[in-house]
Amino acid sequence: MKYKHYLDYNATSPIRTSVIEKVASTMAVVGNPSSVHAAGRGARAEVEEARSKIAALVGARPRDIVFTASGTEANNTVIMGSGAASLVVSSIEHDSTLAAVRKSGLPVHMIKTSKTGVVDLISLEQNLKIALRPALVSVMLANNETGVLQPISEIAEIVQKYGARLHTDAIQGAGKVPIDQTSLGADYITLSGHKIGGPQGVAAIVLKPTAPLMPLVVGGGQELGRRSGTENVAGIAGFGVAAIDALVGLADMMRLQQLRDTLERKIIAISGESSVAALSSERLPNTSCLLMPGVKGETQVMHFDLASICVSSGSACSSGKVKVSHVLSAMGYDDTTATSSIRVSLGYQTSNDDIVAFANAWHTIYNRTHNSRG
Repeated sequence: MKYKHYLDYNATSPIRTSVIEKVASTMAVVGNPSSVHAAGRGARAEVEEARSKIAALVGARPRDIVFTASGTEANNTVIMGSGAASLVVSSIEHDSTLAAVRKSGLPVHMIKTSKTGVVDLISLEQNLKIALRPALVSVMLANNETGVLQPISEIAEIVQKYGARLHTDAIQGAGKVPIDQTSLGADYITLSGHKIGGPQGVAAIVLKPTAPLMPLVVGGGQELGRRSGTENVAGIAGFGVAAIDALVGLADMMRLQQLRDTLERKIIAISGESSVAALSSERLPNTSCLLMPGVKGETQVMHFDLASICVSSGSACSSGKVKVSHVLSAMGYDDTTATSSIRVSLGYQTSNDDIVAFANAWHTIYNRTHNSRG
């Protein structure tokens, strides 16, 4: 099904035509990349070519790229496999990181977040002073709900001061802002293919050469023993193509930021500045977190869906029970506001027509719900 206005790129990006072609052509060729015969060597060549392309996206060495089946697996592997004695984690991390932290059984220290959505560096340092060593710090590069960018380079300096290691979940940031492994200073960077126009079901961990990584999945010893299991050759090949397209596509981010700013101006004209979360913060150029207190995010998502517009709710619904956004709660929003958020995220196919359609639909539901209250 082709949706008329797709504004949910942070959930998954439409797969690029170049990626589809690469995946299809790779799937047509037989070969296990661990086999030593010609067919196996051909499959191995596809994997290694993609590894080099993904390394180029983040300024890393190809041998320091470890393929996984998802961003969730990548985050879990880092949390479980870094050899840390304790964990220092921001309060706004993705659920895949927070769930792994809870499962780890290690002592956990939570870093506070400011009202602007940026992690509190004083809180980080206070936690590192009392954390068991070696500690692993996990702070995402860009928040998946608000788009707020975190000062990872500054965080890395503090982390190194205390002899800890740093993991940054860069899954939302990749392809939207430039990423350089050396400049960031992170020991572990996690990426995901489908966020940048690649296939679903393939992701990667980018290691600093000195960073330890104990495998979460064992057996065949693939990926230099860091992640066992036959590689998803076609998916990895597509991921590689998407990485290069995303690198080139960084030039398009100014256009997306202008579209996002236009969207936010339209929303502010209807419902005021308080309707845009983290408005004053440095954010991803494609992401807006919008608030309509009194109207649940899920209700808004259904309204937009009926208008052929795809967006996401900032809160999750599980077993029919609304869950307050932990990100907005960490930023100090009350429960009523935190359950009223939606995320609008733009991408390479987004046009001004999409922005106009969204603003019109927002105007409709805003007037309907606010006028009904008298």
